[in-house]
Amino acid sequence: MRLIKVATCNLNQWAMDFDCNMKNIKDSIVRAKEAGAVIRLGPELEITGYGCEDHFLELDTITHAWECLKELLLGEWTDGILCSFGMPVIKGSERYNCQVLCLNRKILMIRPKMWLANDGNYRELRWFTAWKQKEYLEDFQLPTEISEALSQKTVPFGYGYIQFLDTAVAAEVCEELFSPVPPHAELALNGVEVFMNASGSHHQLRKLDIRLRAFIGATHTRGGVYMYSNHQGCDGGRLYYDGCSCVVVNGDVVAQGSQFSLKDVELLVAQIDLDAVASLRGSISSFQEQASCKKKISSVSVPIRLCQSFSLQMSLSSPLKIRYHSPEEEIAFGPGCWLWDYLRRSGASGFLLPLSGGADSSSVAAIVGCMCQLVVKEITNGDEQVKADAIRIGNYTDGQFPTDSKEFAKRIFYTVFMGSENSSEATKRRAKVLADEIGAWHLDVSIDGVVSALLSLFQTLTGKRPRYKVDGGSNIENLGLQNIQARIRMVLAFMLASLLPWVHSKPGFYLVLGSSNVDEALRGYLTKYDCSSADINPIGSISKTDLRTFLKWAAVHLGYPSLAEIEAAPPTAELEPIRSNYTQLDEVDMGMTYEELSVYGRLRKIFRCGPVSMFKNLCFKWGTKLSPAEVADKVKYFFKYYSINRHKMTVLTPSYHAESYSPEDNRFDLRQFLYNGRWPYQFRKIDELVRDIDGDKVAITKSSEQEKMNVTIDGGMGVVAAGSGDPRAGF
Repeated sequence: MRLIKVATCNLNQWAMDFDCNMKNIKDSIVRAKEAGAVIRLGPELEITGYGCEDHFLELDTITHAWECLKELLLGEWTDGILCSFGMPVIKGSERYNCQVLCLNRKILMIRPKMWLANDGNYRELRWFTAWKQKEYLEDFQLPTEISEALSQKTVPFGYGYIQFLDTAVAAEVCEELFSPVPPHAELALNGVEVFMNASGSHHQLRKLDIRLRAFIGATHTRGGVYMYSNHQGCDGGRLYYDGCSCVVVNGDVVAQGSQFSLKDVELLVAQIDLDAVASLRGSISSFQEQASCKKKISSVSVPIRLCQSFSLQMSLSSPLKIRYHSPEEEIAFGPGCWLWDYLRRSGASGFLLPLSGGADSSSVAAIVGCMCQLVVKEITNGDEQVKADAIRIGNYTDGQFPTDSKEFAKRIFYTVFMGSENSSEATKRRAKVLADEIGAWHLDVSIDGVVSALLSLFQTLTGKRPRYKVDGGSNIENLGLQNIQARIRMVLAFMLASLLPWVHSKPGFYLVLGSSNVDEALRGYLTKYDCSSADINPIGSISKTDLRTFLKWAAVHLGYPSLAEIEAAPPTAELEPIRSNYTQLDEVDMGMTYEELSVYGRLRKIFRCGPVSMFKNLCFKWGTKLSPAEVADKVKYFFKYYSINRHKMTVLTPSYHAESYSPEDNRFDLRQFLYNGRWPYQFRKIDELVRDIDGDKVAITKSSEQEKMNVTIDGGMGVVAAGSGDPRAGF
């Protein structure tokens, strides 16, 4: 037997905070050594942090990365353990995203990334060059300071693997696993048994199984040990990296880390018999045949043994049942952990949330409550870093620390119901009950006086006073009156967030939380600079449908029963007066349902449909209940409001990324914000298609009727009256 113990980890790095990152890296190495591991794998670009973005273009960032690597190599960190460190490296005039493989205070090899992530949230080609020289390893001249310190002038650089005396190890960096022809396929044929994948993969609802299937598939048909390491947490942007580092052996997961956690360092260790890999490969005839005529990959020989022989004192890691979270749990834990990282790293002392008693703001409140529960749970489990952060943020003294989530929420969470004459008693009551269940410090404020003052000022300036539509006003007046209320709430929220801590003798400031969902952003169903404008928004990329499901789940599993009543209430902005014959409803205002919005969003972004393609797809999807003309009207209506409201994306609150059809324009959905909202060419094409379809159906109907009449004449069958029935029926 060739027994080998390997370690991989989730690290909560922070872009450009080298001290924080080095602390976590060193902690992971110490734990790996204590566990007896001989290989330690960390996440992609772990020394700098993955989310440095244009800081990667600064030479300082590269220099600091080398300085940190030197510190690791001059100490005892790499003694007796193969470590893979992620950092940017400049070779010649090109900048590469690299894994630096080190052992015994020497750099064995630098492996540049060959296939870069450059879609969705990723822009690696903006900062890095893909390595294309696969035929051989080149000599890389180390920076002078590093070279003199390590007494090592050059190091192999490029695509290859490390051949030890008893096994072969190679790196495969993040996106390369998901490329059409992944490197591990030909590396396996060259005898590589251990693959190390350093990654920077973010959370997205229902995405984890795609990742795990890739790891399993990489080793199921060709054997091998696949190690995966990922970032975990908010490293400074909209993304939450969701960890789930793991070790897979011959298609079986033998170690799996958490997907959501407040820990800065989480280490996974697996004990593996590499003879099991050799045995599987030897039993697959096609593997043997392809290996016999393989393309040879360059390697670096290291005369060291990594494995141990048979020992009953070393138990092997067994296959595990993969752990998946439900979408409701993902909504609770992902944004909850992201909020905690943002809070503890921003210097703020808590959150303030305008709580309307509706589904969206109540979802945000529940997520903050979940965050408080996670903090108390981690403190109970002995996490000293979480404890120290909680003591500082909650302003605890005399050795006190959070032991109850409601008590902690009281210290760090303000909610405020900003009601007007248009607000109902039901939403006011629901907001108060939910705040009490969470433990938040709740305020009830009327904004009528401020609204009236602004309207009086407007009347003084213009001599006119606007009226609501239900009172005889125009659409322009009606919209203006709603916008005044929404924007006043934003101003009041930021004032309270900055001054309430002072009123209550608390240090610092509070972050204002937004609560607009992805569907409202897509449709533009929000006022620019309204009460959804905030510092950060944990639900900005989550659909209304998913939020309603989350509310029902949270009512039970988070212990906030009032959420069930909130979920059951029809969505309303409550910006217009309530009358016996009129109540403002979101879906009526929008002219479309939230379910329809999700469909439009997925077709627009995920399936890359313009107006014409969307019309064609929806004719198939909705053809049994809508005519082509009705589908066309819906598509035109959506694109009209999507385009005329796209400018709102430029000021949309930075929001947690969770949904694959997010319209957020900062980096994920790069489209213009000034459109011709009439879409004249595209809509004309849709109209032509509708006419063609209707013409074809008329022709089909006439042909069918003639055939029936012929049957009647020739065969004496019963006559069906010509022209009966709807010619669109059944389309």
